Amino acid sequence: MAQPELKRELANRHVQLIAIGGTIGTGLFLGSGKAIQQAGPSIMFTYFIVGIAVFFVMRALGELLLSKAGYQSFTDIAEDYLGSRAAFITGWTYWFCWIMTAMADVIAVGVYVQYWFDIPQWVPAIVCLIILLGLNLLTVKNFGELEFWFALIKVITILALIGIGVILLIMGFKTDAGSVTVRNLWEHGGVFPNGISGFLFSFQMVVFAYVGVELVGVSAAETANPEKNIPSAINKIPLRILFFYVGALFVLLCINPWTELSPAESPFVKTFTLVGIPIAAGIINFVVLTSAASACNSGMFSTSRILYNLSKKQQASSHFAKLNKNHVPGNSLFISTLVISVGALLSKLIPEQAFGIVTTISAICFIWVWGVVLVCHIRYKKTRPELQAQSKFKAPFTPFINYVVLALFAGILIIMLFASETRPALLFTPLWFILLFMLYPNRSKREKSSSIATNIK
Repeated sequence: MAQPELKRELANRHVQLIAIGGTIGTGLFLGSGKAIQQAGPSIMFTYFIVGIAVFFVMRALGELLLSKAGYQSFTDIAEDYLGSRAAFITGWTYWFCWIMTAMADVIAVGVYVQYWFDIPQWVPAIVCLIILLGLNLLTVKNFGELEFWFALIKVITILALIGIGVILLIMGFKTDAGSVTVRNLWEHGGVFPNGISGFLFSFQMVVFAYVGVELVGVSAAETANPEKNIPSAINKIPLRILFFYVGALFVLLCINPWTELSPAESPFVKTFTLVGIPIAAGIINFVVLTSAASACNSGMFSTSRILYNLSKKQQASSHFAKLNKNHVPGNSLFISTLVISVGALLSKLIPEQAFGIVTTISAICFIWVWGVVLVCHIRYKKTRPELQAQSKFKAPFTPFINYVVLALFAGILIIMLFASETRPALLFTPLWFILLFMLYPNRSKREKSSSIATNIK
């Protein structure tokens, strides 16, 4: 009997909005407050630099995914070019990446709900997880529809913010913090008010802001017509970076002097409060709440699919490869959601530090995954020139740009070592890779034993 497979139920509009949703999330709506406090107005340069680097990662991933019809995720690519051990480590690390990211998102859900209700952060976090789990257990189309509408809300919000900001600039509007003017970008200590060190220390949170952009690749197995939809989604990333990140931050920093923004709250909500529109501030808080739920939804989707793929490759329990009647990996989804719920526990135990810890670990692990994509692309160009010659979606400026981006990622990790807030997570995270390196041989031995037993029978 043929085994059920994942369904290709994601249409072009789903893929396009998943791409947008993956690049607009908690890192921008909440994390940017902390990044602004570190870098001041120079944060716009940080978002631009990391955004362009991520675009080149995505171009490399897109070319690799379309070079072979059998690829369902970049773990398949890692196995092809770097071996099964690298695929094992990368696959489990990607799962861990999204576990940490989703933890950050459920923590953010608790923070946003406290804007209206004085209740413990962990309560709305658990409620959010239960609702999303129920919806994701139905069909992959539900995931696509959820992301479509969540992302649409984000886009409309940022468009409204930019539009209102431009109007306020033209009017010369005055808030409690002063005039709305472009001069706010340099009149409060300059563009680099905390020096180069503040600018450099902001890179960690900005890296976290971009996590999820590679969901275009993860969703390849469930995308109708990937040859058309994936390149289309990837090629629009630079415009989205310039508009949704740099454009939104430009408007925010013109309306508010950067000194008025708190790292503990969303600068988007704070902006509308300063403008004197409390009702709008409440609406924006609802929007950033849906954004966090959207990012958590993406986390549940990606962790379940990566666990499903690991199981199919016998790198995880066979139970995780089982699909329910709706062709959704229910067991993988359930166990991933259970682990994500630890984020709610962290928000109860260490509410002040929880968000910073999980975002740092997430950023470090995503740098590993993105780095693996770039290294695989370098290997692809060297060892498969015939495939590269036939490619209809060639990554530009390679392999030179691959080395440049890898050097940038290495530099960001070094910077994290010098920041007191990120150093503990940076020193802890290598233990995860050591654990995976040690577990892989044991998995290989079990596979061989299983194969021998099967042959005897």
